[in-house]
Amino acid sequence: MSKAISRPYLVCKDDNGVYRVTVRTTRYNSQNYPLVSSEMLEDVFKTQTAAKTFVRETYRAEPGDIAYK
Repeated sequence: MSKAISRPYLVCKDDNGVYRVTVRTTRYNSQNYPLVSSEMLEDVFKTQTAAKTFVRETYRAEPGDIAYK
């Protein structure tokens, strides 16, 4: 069985043309199956770079921890 690990931070562009950050948390149940919960932050950013900088400074995220959509 393949376990796809999602990156903990997702930066995506919404319908209004601004970028939003979603923080994802992965935990495992008793059968070691990953359960992912996510929370979209209220902050909005004009550019993808600004969102990425926010995640790096606030959460001390490494470049490989951030996914883009």
